[in-house]
Amino acid sequence: MTPVGRSTGQGRPLALRTGGVPEAIGRAWWGAWGWLREGSRAWLGPGTTDGRRAGVDDPGLIRPSQIGVDRILCGTVLTLAAFGVVMVFSAGAVFAARRYGDPFYFLKRELVYALLGLMAFTLALRIDYGVYRRVAYPLLFASLAMLAAVLKVGSRAGGAIRWFRLGPLSFQPGELAKFALCIYLATLLARKAEQVRSFSVGFLPPLVVTGVMMGLLLKQPDLGTAVIFGCVALGLLFVAGTRTNYLILALLVAAPAGWAFIVSTPFRMRRMLAFLDPWAFRRDVGYQITESLISVGSGGVSGLGLGDGRQKLFFLPEAHTDFILSIVGEELGLVGILFVITAFALLLWRGLRTAWRARDPFGTYLAFGISAMFGLQALVNIGVVLGSLPTKGLPLPFISYGGSSLIVSLFMAGVLGNISARHPEPRDHRWWDLNARTHRGNNRRVTQGPRIVVEVGPPPRRQRPAGPETIAGSDSPPAVEPGPEA
Repeated sequence: MTPVGRSTGQGRPLALRTGGVPEAIGRAWWGAWGWLREGSRAWLGPGTTDGRRAGVDDPGLIRPSQIGVDRILCGTVLTLAAFGVVMVFSAGAVFAARRYGDPFYFLKRELVYALLGLMAFTLALRIDYGVYRRVAYPLLFASLAMLAAVLKVGSRAGGAIRWFRLGPLSFQPGELAKFALCIYLATLLARKAEQVRSFSVGFLPPLVVTGVMMGLLLKQPDLGTAVIFGCVALGLLFVAGTRTNYLILALLVAAPAGWAFIVSTPFRMRRMLAFLDPWAFRRDVGYQITESLISVGSGGVSGLGLGDGRQKLFFLPEAHTDFILSIVGEELGLVGILFVITAFALLLWRGLRTAWRARDPFGTYLAFGISAMFGLQALVNIGVVLGSLPTKGLPLPFISYGGSSLIVSLFMAGVLGNISARHPEPRDHRWWDLNARTHRGNNRRVTQGPRIVVEVGPPPRRQRPAGPETIAGSDSPPAVEPGPEA
């Protein structure tokens, strides 16, 4: 007799079949377990939940990644988003109470944005990234049209025209342009892989399109995002294998143009001078950076405590948006800042690892572009907060308050997660058929029908047929045909 609780090889303990536990509870438990197991497979790709590697115990399954979606990458993204919701409430409660009469104003909106972003993140995880090749050019043209339209009908805030506003809702087309640029460059470079070293075919077209987008962003004005676009484009061209002298030429042309653009604009020139000596402009353009440095310095190693910061009491402008890292440093100290830096370093590492291990060149370029976009934006924001770079209006991805930034960033992170799974490319890109795509992701090996065996190696040597010379030179005597009988 099998002891109670020991498995009998039928998938469940014997106690559930012998009345040791009420049958209803047993069925509910195993039903919930099966639901969670199948749900985890559907959401996180081809993996198992019993601790075994997928595909190891069943040689009939083809699983290129062995583990499905990169869980470290996805966990890092979700941790940053959750941390951002907490810090937005901590940094903006006082300002929201005074301006809107509700200290939970920013928290409620950020929770809605986070929920929408989580839905976008989940959707992007389940859509095979190959479908974005088909929408590369329509998405690019739509982004260019919106960047041009926002200059005419957009809403002005803080001296810049960057948003479409419809009642309480707002949308920043520059965030969508980040994703559109990454898809366009990845599609173009993957298609012209053999011509990427050609100046007129592989180098000039992506730079022209990127330059048009940068010009529209500078009209808003948004110098920080424009510079990031240029860096991502040059980085992708370098990864694709373009000539180094072309990249050096582009940098030599862009550097004087950028400096002339800064010098010709009075407020940008004052910001540059304030960056060099912020305390000399303490009451002018250097006020924000000096308050940021005071906030970070007053936090020390462990901080003043979550919610106990003082600089958010109307001393530090934009405490819940572009300078939210200053509040992190004040309330959580050096530990909090190192946590944010480590999280973004981990995200960048896993993103570049995804690009290196992608199934095709398009996935490699797309993963590199998204990772570079996240990494550069975080680097610029952290540098501005710590006084290492001139002040720019760039939010910290996943953490700063803002609906467009959070939703688009989470969707891009979901695309990065889908690339990390390295699923075999489906036969058809029916993105609306999510259930069929989930089951097709298992990619079971076909056991019926004809198979083709391809042998790789040198061709076999063909033997020459035996001729008269060969027979004459052989050791055996030639065969003599029998003649007619006498």
